[in-house]
Amino acid sequence: MVEGPALLVLTLGAVILLLLLILVLKLHAFFSLLLVSMVLGLGSGMAPGRVLKSIQAGFGDALGFIAVVVALGAVIGRMLEHSGGGRALAEWLLKKTGPRHAVWAVFFAAFVIGLPIFFEVGFLILVPLVYSLTRESGRSLLYFGLPVAAALTVTHAMVPPHPAPAAAAQLLGADMGKAILYGAALSVPMALTGGMGYGLWIAGRMHIPVPASALLASEPPRESKDAPNPLLVAAVLLLPVALIFAASIAGMTNARGLEAYRFLGHPFTALMLAALAAAVLFGLRRGLDRNGALRLAEEALKPLGSLLAIIGGGGAFKQIIVDSGAGAYGGRLLAESAVSPLVVAYLVALGLRVAQGSATVAIITAGGIVAPLFHGLPGYSPEILLLALCAGGTALSHVNDAGFWLVNQCLGLSVADTLRTWTLMKVITSAAGLMFVLLAHSLLG
Repeated sequence: MVEGPALLVLTLGAVILLLLLILVLKLHAFFSLLLVSMVLGLGSGMAPGRVLKSIQAGFGDALGFIAVVVALGAVIGRMLEHSGGGRALAEWLLKKTGPRHAVWAVFFAAFVIGLPIFFEVGFLILVPLVYSLTRESGRSLLYFGLPVAAALTVTHAMVPPHPAPAAAAQLLGADMGKAILYGAALSVPMALTGGMGYGLWIAGRMHIPVPASALLASEPPRESKDAPNPLLVAAVLLLPVALIFAASIAGMTNARGLEAYRFLGHPFTALMLAALAAAVLFGLRRGLDRNGALRLAEEALKPLGSLLAIIGGGGAFKQIIVDSGAGAYGGRLLAESAVSPLVVAYLVALGLRVAQGSATVAIITAGGIVAPLFHGLPGYSPEILLLALCAGGTALSHVNDAGFWLVNQCLGLSVADTLRTWTLMKVITSAAGLMFVLLAHSLLG
């Protein structure tokens, strides 16, 4: 078996090989992770049979919990998207707040909608409303567009049941309930700093109109008379968070009926209840028959195959790092180092994000790399490490990221202006996340 510094060099080489397979050879991340896991295992001196068993164990451990969480979250999001509930919630908030506070209304709506819905879907749901507000107010398109984008992209990277934070939480051994609560809590100041802070500042210096050529720019705002009650939408979306929070409070106070609280507050139960409520309230009660509701659920689940394969591949890579001994050796070096493990986790995820573009792949892969290093590290909870890692994975979206081009087209920006607005906003949002994580750790740790 390879040991000591040579093993760390071998592991670093495996990470570089992973990036080359994805970026140069354009191999799917799942195949790349699986292949690199085999190379690292065999290269470190593990027996071939043990390598395969390690990959199997890591793959199964990663998916045993996450597959359920991600699937239920996807169903909730698809039901909301079909019903028009997201747009209805945003319009209701606008009526309640009035034109003066319209930007806060759409920011809050984007934050709530972003809890179960992927960034791309949520942005396309809300961008027609952004166009309408821009036309009516005469402001820059960035004034409404960047706060909406910030809220959606931060929740996508920081809050389970989104695949990346959910998978990283499983790899790090974090409590999923705490991961949801802490991720949602940190998302607020991150989105405020990047979206409402830098976003409104740059909007005052760059007047971007609604261009005729922008994606969906010609689509008129649609009335939401047939959409579900916005308060009902908010209640369904916040139901799992409320149940998980109640279970956490019951655990801290040792309340009567603690087992019932824990059962209802487990992510499986909380998300399943929300998914069933969404299917009934946003589907069956809005004219869908059972076959129609089933079709929507199937549409939500079909695209998850690739994501789950990547998550499993990340788990396999993590397990090889553990079983080869690289994780334990690297952990000892980190424990003796003056560098904060939070900064290390952040930089690993940031580097992967910059290199290959996808926040999901970056966060999952970084989770597989750092989890063995931080296992049992005193003074650092898995949840705080997860927050630092996810904050790194959400940084620096540029030309190799699909989200970059979505914002570029929807807001009608040049590449240079997209870098000045969207990309810089992501950098500020990410840096703020790390700052808040370090501050929280110093105060509470």
